[in-house]
Amino acid sequence: MIDDIYLNDFQLGPDLAGKRIVVAMSGGVDSSVVAALAARSGAETVGVTLQLYDHGSAVKRAGACCAGQDIRDARAVADKLGIAHYVFDHESRFRESVIDHFADEYMAGRTPIPCVRCNMGVKFTDLFRLAKELGADCLATGHYVRRVEGPAGAELHRAADPARDQSYFLFATTQDQLDYLRFPLGGMPKPQVRAIAQELGLVVAMKPDSQDICFVPDGDYASVVRKVRPDAELGGDIVHLDGRVLGQHKGMIHYTVGQRKGLEVGGQPVPLYVIRLDPATQQVIVGPREALAVQAARIVDANWLADVQGRAIFAKVRSMAKPVAARMDGEWLSFDAPEYGVAPGQAAVFYDGERVLGGGWIEETMAVELVNAA
Repeated sequence: MIDDIYLNDFQLGPDLAGKRIVVAMSGGVDSSVVAALAARSGAETVGVTLQLYDHGSAVKRAGACCAGQDIRDARAVADKLGIAHYVFDHESRFRESVIDHFADEYMAGRTPIPCVRCNMGVKFTDLFRLAKELGADCLATGHYVRRVEGPAGAELHRAADPARDQSYFLFATTQDQLDYLRFPLGGMPKPQVRAIAQELGLVVAMKPDSQDICFVPDGDYASVVRKVRPDAELGGDIVHLDGRVLGQHKGMIHYTVGQRKGLEVGGQPVPLYVIRLDPATQQVIVGPREALAVQAARIVDANWLADVQGRAIFAKVRSMAKPVAARMDGEWLSFDAPEYGVAPGQAAVFYDGERVLGGGWIEETMAVELVNAA
């Protein structure tokens, strides 16, 4: 089951004896299998786990990450493999750079992606530094993406298994980080990863996958925001695009662009959706689906792994969406056809086939009628 091709997928040359690989171990099956592959490759393998939070019921929930039982699981796997394992407390940094930012974005009427923020800062930046301090030749993770050596250096590509691809969440990986990182699972289907874990007798072989937002118990975003920002549930008006006040809401943190359910403004002739959120007035603006149509979005804080200006590309503006034809012109991303539910605070990630070209944050959007009128 454990083919030589996987043992050699650390891209450090044919002989790994004398090499040192640091593996980011979250306590899940994916990173545990990466640690096992590294250990069996002949390289000296060191497991590193970051303790990121201790958030009540989220710690006990199946599929949490980097807290409580997950740290114990990572240590048990390291013991089974006979490798060194270190735990570093980054709870304060995670709270400030990820959880606080998550809450502030919701209060500002935006839709955050904490997993990207975590990868940008705590996971890659901090782990990168730790791995360098430990004298590692590379840092390996259990992410489902591929690192491909291209003519101009390492490239980031989508995973071989589209259902597991995590490239959207890794668009902010810099070229320096990509040169140092390794993703041994990028070419594997998930069942094969679990089969390897079972073959090796790892205690996490059948452990549930981690959730998208590890620190949110039961998917209740509002409860986390309330805990961090007690004034988060300031109410206001639900206003139709035509100016009519249709009702009241209990806080903008309960809404996101494109949302239809939970508006509590029944009796309307057509279904209504959240079109935008106005933190200055605390208004939730609603309208028909066609009002969600966006032709362009302004992208800020972009990370580029290739030049995209003026060329035809494919852009993905939600984690579960399919990439659509688009073009970059300065800060503006223009879609070949209208996109719906494009929310400020989300990421736009750019592709050329399987290759990730980079990405950035959606700062604002331009409705179809405004583009046509310009």
